[in-house]
Amino acid sequence: MEPAEAKASAIFLSGGPANAARYQSSTSHLTSDIIATMDNKTIARILRETAQLLEVDGAIIGRYRSYEKAAELIETLTQPVAQMVATPEKLLELPGIGQGMVDHLTEIVKTGDYSLRVKLLKKFPPTLLEVLTLQSLGPKKVLLLWKQFKCATVADVEKLAREGKLRDLAGFGEKSEQNILKAVETFKKGSGRFLLPAVEAAAAEIAEHIKKAGTMVESVTSAGSLRRGRETVGDLDLLVTMAEEKKLKSTSGARQAVIDEVAEHILKYPRIEQVLAHGENKVSFTLSTGLQVDVRLLEKENFGAALLYFTGSKEHNVRLRGRANDMGWTLNEYEMATLGEHEKEEEIADAKSKSAGAKIGVSLGSPLKAAAKKGSQDTKKGASAKASAPSKNKEKENTKRPDAGTTKGGIRVAGRTEEEIYAKLGLDFVAPELRENSGEIEAAERHALPKLLELQDIKGDLQMHTTASDGKNTIEEMAAAAKALGHEYIAITDHSKAVTVANGLDEKRIAAHIKNLRSADAKGLGIRVLVGSEVDILKDGKLDYSDETLAQLDVVVCSIHSYFNLEREAMTERMLAAIENPYTQIIGHPTGRLLLKRDELGYDLEKILDACAKHGVVMECNAYPDRLDLKDVYLRMCKEKGVKVVISTDSHSTGNLAFIRYGVTVARRGWLEKKDVINTLPVGEMLAALKKKPDISKRRSANTQA
Repeated sequence: MEPAEAKASAIFLSGGPANAARYQSSTSHLTSDIIATMDNKTIARILRETAQLLEVDGAIIGRYRSYEKAAELIETLTQPVAQMVATPEKLLELPGIGQGMVDHLTEIVKTGDYSLRVKLLKKFPPTLLEVLTLQSLGPKKVLLLWKQFKCATVADVEKLAREGKLRDLAGFGEKSEQNILKAVETFKKGSGRFLLPAVEAAAAEIAEHIKKAGTMVESVTSAGSLRRGRETVGDLDLLVTMAEEKKLKSTSGARQAVIDEVAEHILKYPRIEQVLAHGENKVSFTLSTGLQVDVRLLEKENFGAALLYFTGSKEHNVRLRGRANDMGWTLNEYEMATLGEHEKEEEIADAKSKSAGAKIGVSLGSPLKAAAKKGSQDTKKGASAKASAPSKNKEKENTKRPDAGTTKGGIRVAGRTEEEIYAKLGLDFVAPELRENSGEIEAAERHALPKLLELQDIKGDLQMHTTASDGKNTIEEMAAAAKALGHEYIAITDHSKAVTVANGLDEKRIAAHIKNLRSADAKGLGIRVLVGSEVDILKDGKLDYSDETLAQLDVVVCSIHSYFNLEREAMTERMLAAIENPYTQIIGHPTGRLLLKRDELGYDLEKILDACAKHGVVMECNAYPDRLDLKDVYLRMCKEKGVKVVISTDSHSTGNLAFIRYGVTVARRGWLEKKDVINTLPVGEMLAALKKKPDISKRRSANTQA
């Protein structure tokens, strides 16, 4: 890769401030094919970083907010801005976009950066963008630390906090220091992890490139933690199935030459930053985002064994290999085969040792508790980039293909499909989302695996926002987009008044909004439009609207958007008070986490779920990919405690509605079935499944008589 291309690739595919900081200068000489690949997310990031730097620099609010608003809008667009700049009049039609912003966007698309951002990054160190991602620090505090301590990195912030040098600063305090240290730990845990949409996009683009190798390639399949639907991904595993030998065409005609030819083609992918390995049937490289990609080229007859092995998890695979050994077979990434006599003792002893270690998790009690413990350990360890994938050391040792049909002299038993391997092992097929060694093998042996939720089971979406608060689209536009996805109903749930930053609605505005929603529903849009609100849970656990207002809503979603750092007991009492409120029907994004940015709220989840079960309150699985909240282990706890779940997108634009599939994936990882999720029901049954709110008219009558 040419230096200019590498630089451009880093700018365009940067997944966050860390990588943005590495490439700060403007590049006016980018090749047209690279410019054409600049996506809206990257453009939005450049604008947002410009806004942050302007705020640090002391710009007036109107100036930096214009960049923030443009970034928010661009992220919701379905048409690429890189194409729209060719017809500026289309950009001018967008709300809030004037000629000045059109000029800025044109510059970004043509040069790969923005001159004002470049200028500001000469004034402030680029690593300051990383500091700005810390949950407890805003631009004003970051500027203060920069002026007083020349604090320019996350490590600098951590050092100051640990030395107790922040508590005496204006606007800080001892509690602030503790919160900053928590934010630093969250930042560290997120290093090397990527959200699902970013990895999916990379996988799709790389797969498209690989397929251009022509008839030599039959298929490209994602494996690893992406296939298992983990909430974040450390690295990307791709399996390239070669076409059958008789179909192959290469310059030399030799089989290995064909494989080498495909490998060389893969390494011409323009976004590669560094090639890590180029073996006989494997290539590894990193992208400018830091994402490592491992591509393995394999024969069709080995596809099932390879897919099983590289999907993982490691713990699941260890259990399967132990089971295979117990049956007199060996299982690896190429096939399952009989053991040769000379190797049986060594293989079986090794497998039993590993299997015993893997079984520690399920010996804790119920599969749920084992999974919860494992999830907690993963969080504490930071879920490093390698933790979610099968052992890379073992994989790198196995770079040569054994002779087809044999392994160490054994006779092939299975390997072409995962299904045949599971069947030979006496197990039902285990869906990739369940392969975490959390009881799925025992369930597969007993034919007791759940019939997992499917995307087509979803009939509606019960959390989304419109232009009435902080959404980008109207009621009618959200309804039309939801209908196009096949939904039968939606609930519009704009924010309540406490969330001023999201333009929350006060009582007067919500009253008018309720009328607008009823009117929209009466228009015959081909989809039911339910009246809802995302009502803030205040610090004391009370709801942000009066009972009279809440009584008028079809769907009441209650969420926390403030006071995230209450002590565990206080936060638990706050949540319990909200759940006990007779108008609370759904708890939105229950743990309040933001993946790679903000940890979960600290409260007693067991008590919260018990209260939900008692009061008939539904827990949300928020499908927005930055949240995925509740997470899989907690969803499984809901299932075991009889707490119903709703999967909603928390959409702020029509494009967000498709995020519902991420929620379904998390629900599948939580062992949820159709019966566990209320928005698999037709609208009438779904509304009946929600907690019945008090009849406000009867209450008024009783008060009058009293």
